[in-house]
Amino acid sequence: EALFPLSAEPLPLSIQLVWMVPLYGFSGMVLSLPWAAGWFRRNGPRPAAYLNLLVTLLAVIHGSLILQQVWVSGPHHLEFGWFAAADLDLRIGFDLSLTNLAALELVTGMSLLGQVYALGYLDKEWALARFYALVGFFEGALAGVVLSSSLFMSYFLLEMLTLSTYLLVGFWYAQPLVVTAARDAFLTKRVGDVLLLMGMVALSAWAGSMEFGDLYAWAADADASGALTPLAGTLLGLGLIAGPMGKCAQFPMHLWLDEAMEGPNPASILRNSVVVTAGALVLVKVMPLLRFSPLATTVLLVVGTISAVAGALVAIAQVDIKRAFSYSTTSYLGLVFIAIALQQPAIALLLLFAHGLAKALIFMSVGSIIATTNCQDLTELGGLGSRMPATTTAYLVGSAGLVGLLPLGCFWCFGLLLERFASEYPFFAAVLLLTNGLTAFNFIRVFRHVFMGPALPKTKRAPEVNWLMALPMVSLTVLVVLMPLLMARIDSVPGIASFSWPVALAVTASGLVGAVGGSLVPLNKFWSRSMTRSLRLLQDLLASDFYTDRIYRATIVAAVAGLARLSNWIDQTLVNGLVNGIGRLSLASAEGLKLGVSGQLQSYVLTVLAAILLLLASLQWLPLQGLRG
Repeated sequence: EALFPLSAEPLPLSIQLVWMVPLYGFSGMVLSLPWAAGWFRRNGPRPAAYLNLLVTLLAVIHGSLILQQVWVSGPHHLEFGWFAAADLDLRIGFDLSLTNLAALELVTGMSLLGQVYALGYLDKEWALARFYALVGFFEGALAGVVLSSSLFMSYFLLEMLTLSTYLLVGFWYAQPLVVTAARDAFLTKRVGDVLLLMGMVALSAWAGSMEFGDLYAWAADADASGALTPLAGTLLGLGLIAGPMGKCAQFPMHLWLDEAMEGPNPASILRNSVVVTAGALVLVKVMPLLRFSPLATTVLLVVGTISAVAGALVAIAQVDIKRAFSYSTTSYLGLVFIAIALQQPAIALLLLFAHGLAKALIFMSVGSIIATTNCQDLTELGGLGSRMPATTTAYLVGSAGLVGLLPLGCFWCFGLLLERFASEYPFFAAVLLLTNGLTAFNFIRVFRHVFMGPALPKTKRAPEVNWLMALPMVSLTVLVVLMPLLMARIDSVPGIASFSWPVALAVTASGLVGAVGGSLVPLNKFWSRSMTRSLRLLQDLLASDFYTDRIYRATIVAAVAGLARLSNWIDQTLVNGLVNGIGRLSLASAEGLKLGVSGQLQSYVLTVLAAILLLLASLQWLPLQGLRG
């Protein structure tokens, strides 16, 4: 989309105040601090939640007004100066395009629904104000990422997002497993962030600007003139894609999303819907800079393929209900990476929005199950279909919205992608259909475990959730059903329902095959592992994520630990040994010299005179040697 400069006509006030949109979330964090710090105790932490809901509602309304005006007048680029001294002029830029504003509405809308949901889910949580303060920080960083026109500001806000993820995952910090999960999630994402920082520093030196518009112009000129060497371009491309790979939980930096399931479920709703969307949007923005690095595009395709297929396979072997869907997020973002790498950004964005809404609905239904039963183990759940009708409906609609069922959102996204891939990239078309089938298999498997069959001890008296959880869940169910109508209004994707019947049949058939497989596979509540050795080994392989964590411990972690031990040995043995040896030599020398100190003045004078005579003799001898030479 073209970015139009500011015209001579004054802009509407809502557009001029666009810088306030990220501040709504940050202000919610600030307003929650008095209750989070315990300054106000008499009325409990609920006022902090209400204040956050109010500012988030303002963000939704403000973003909607800007979206309506940009829809009519076209995109805008705004810059605001915030520091100027001598030749230094720092400015904050915002790109107001339909894509960015649609992503903003997704972020703020999901945050609003998630916060209402959290009021019911965490109604007895003593640290409710701290949770809402962290969600406000989370929302502000996300809103800034999707609107920012600068790579530097995007990176800065992504770092804030990493910090907020760490704090939300470690919300229940009294549990050792939670602390470990928060640490692992933080460090895993830091790997991608550090590589992105390297690419950003290199770009700042070469391009002289961090604005995306300036970077695109520089990239076009540098590509035409061959200013970058192939090695430099390759390293630059790999650094730029590393950050989005970490944020989108793509192989090999995918383990953090599974670890993050230890945090509260309302945070998981946002993490699996809007955080990964923000990471993919950053990838879309840096894609024009990857023209120097064909290898980076190849890496995106390989990573996306592995993440899509392996994520879907691992999901079908999970017993924990939250982890069964967290790996599904990795799988769908792998398809998004493939679409972006194959130059289909518009369809990739559609898939992001369709996936974000449906996956948020899935996690709302999962949170309702956990809140009612206090259980996440699939083998201990059953018979909830008749007891929790709203939750069952939400799960079915969310699942249908993800597996490409006509006429819901992902059906059109998969159809458009398959139409593009079928003739030119048949391998990736097969990956798309396989992922859709495995996802349908997983959803039906979980549905049979949780909602069908006889009630078990933990589900016999399970009621439907309270209205604070049911209201956002039902509202989001309606939005997922209406997603095709929202997609049909997007003019930038022509022919949204124009793909051929064979493509439509292929998408539908892949989902049906997966659903039939999920319906026929035998389930056993008492033996979660198969009695057949070969199947048990395969099940263990998938349930353990192909033993990725063990491989990391045996390779990367072992190598780092070995280097640490080597460094410690060098420090303790060589460095300390050398320093201590010099010290001991000095002490020994001093002990020997002190015996030559008699205290008699005439001996000192004689020694000085002898030294002077020896010095003069040597000075006389040196010129004579020079003359003889």
